[in-house]
Amino acid sequence: MSPRVVPPAPTPPAARSTYRHGDLRRALLDAGIELARDGGPEAVALREVTRRAGVVPNAAYRHFASRRELLLAVRAAALSAAAVAMEQALAVLPRDQPPADFARARVRAIGTAYLRFAQAEPGLFRTAFVVSSDEAAGDVGPGSAGPGGLDPFQLLGTAIDRLVEAGVLDPARRPNAEYLAWSAVHGLALLIIDGPLKAMDAAAIHALGQQLIDMVERGL
Repeated sequence: MSPRVVPPAPTPPAARSTYRHGDLRRALLDAGIELARDGGPEAVALREVTRRAGVVPNAAYRHFASRRELLLAVRAAALSAAAVAMEQALAVLPRDQPPADFARARVRAIGTAYLRFAQAEPGLFRTAFVVSSDEAAGDVGPGSAGPGGLDPFQLLGTAIDRLVEAGVLDPARRPNAEYLAWSAVHGLALLIIDGPLKAMDAAAIHALGQQLIDMVERGL
């Protein structure tokens, strides 16, 4: 399994009564990320993040008007961590490949990184995909992208666009292809971290993941 790819580990801030501009919000967000890492989205609570930041509970409301606002900020950070994992997988791909092979390798790298992130950081993975009924798909807000400026869903969409450009995927089959690919890989990720595949050993999980990505590529 590759090393964990996560937001920089925050240094717990010392308790104090005043903060320079911007410090408290960052401390609250860092505490929320750690809560999500340990316990998923349900663990993210305003009272607990203020306790960890060393301030009174009401202090959080100057930066996050509700738990939902805090959770969405933590969610964006979790999505950014997933995007970083994907970008790192893409960055090490050999560039001296035929365009079709390189396009296929990009899709495989993204799917593999997605599954590895889910296994390495299940709490952040669950938090990354918390969406309430009034939020549109893909509307994840600021802070959800990796260094390249794309969030995980956009990275997947770009990789599928490269399949079309390389002549691997018929343009007529391109619309909504990212939803099909995402659904398949996300479903396997959930089976691994929360479902009946939790007891499967790492080598078998990796092989199953590669088999699924093969199936996705052939099916697009």
